[in-house]
Amino acid sequence: MLKRGVAGGAGRAGDVSGDVQSATAASRSQMSPRTPRIIIGLAVAAVVLALVSIAVGAYTLSLPDLLATLFGRGTSSDRFIVLTLRLPRVLLAILVGVAFGLAGALFQSLLRNALASPDIIGISGGASVAAVLSLLIFGATGLAVSLSALVGALVVAFAIYLLSWRSGMNGMRFVLIGVGIAFMAQAVLGYLITRGDVRDAQQALVWMVGGLGGASWGDILIMAVSLVILLPAVALLAAKLRMLQLGDDLAAGLGVAVQRSRLALIMVAVALVAIATALVGPLAFVAFVSAPIARRMVAGGRLALLPSALVAIVLVLGADFVAQHLIATGTQVPAGIVTGLIGAPYLLWLISTTNREGHTS
Repeated sequence: MLKRGVAGGAGRAGDVSGDVQSATAASRSQMSPRTPRIIIGLAVAAVVLALVSIAVGAYTLSLPDLLATLFGRGTSSDRFIVLTLRLPRVLLAILVGVAFGLAGALFQSLLRNALASPDIIGISGGASVAAVLSLLIFGATGLAVSLSALVGALVVAFAIYLLSWRSGMNGMRFVLIGVGIAFMAQAVLGYLITRGDVRDAQQALVWMVGGLGGASWGDILIMAVSLVILLPAVALLAAKLRMLQLGDDLAAGLGVAVQRSRLALIMVAVALVAIATALVGPLAFVAFVSAPIARRMVAGGRLALLPSALVAIVLVLGADFVAQHLIATGTQVPAGIVTGLIGAPYLLWLISTTNREGHTS
């Protein structure tokens, strides 16, 4: 009897060990063979879009003139157009694209829900409410408005986390509470807009939909420094996120502090989206659609963090180019309107497939 008990215990221990080993192997095999080609293709698309965005406008530069200007040559007028007017806008689009793409991928992977995106669960809405409140009610301008947006995003994220906590954090509860807060944020925004005069309301519109029209080298510096701090944190936490995707029990068996790691990942994702939103507004649906598109492209990557960031860059650059040159003659619309036109049909498709199949893909 004793021998059989010992043998059974050893067998169960072997099973657990095998589960842990297989889970570890699964967590390491994140890159499909086609991922490098997808990354290179997205990077090339981003560079082409960036060059086209800098070259094309009311005054269009040829490729040799553009390259000469970027490398320190070119006429004074070319340098002014490229270095002062267009290049900051393109660089800021690239940086905020990275932030939105990574934030969306982190939220959706961590909460295991395709709807878990900062703009769907109210974090971007919180930033917009705080910015519009400071603008219309307190008369804030410039940096104060951006700081208000940053604080608003952080406060809303903290509130959602506290409200969703019940002896641990449940992903579905987090998303549902966030969706409710997002609706509240839209209602507050509508009320604030009705209170302001026409000029203030027009200025507040950027904080409702997002745009890159006010890009400056100071904004680029803020976003670049933020990414220098946050990207290493994403890289360090990515391994823990892969373990968490296997389930809390297996992750704990692999030595992951589940709740502490989840909170750290949420804080990093919120910081990414909060800083980006504070600089350019919410840019609707960029964080929402980037990761699903990237995961479908790589066909097998569970996280696809780098492809998600590159897809977001392409989306932001493409949306801003369309908003500037292809929608209306003689005027420019905020890029967030174009990203909204892209993301809204995807949201409807996602909801319809969820209702039909009982789950999201």
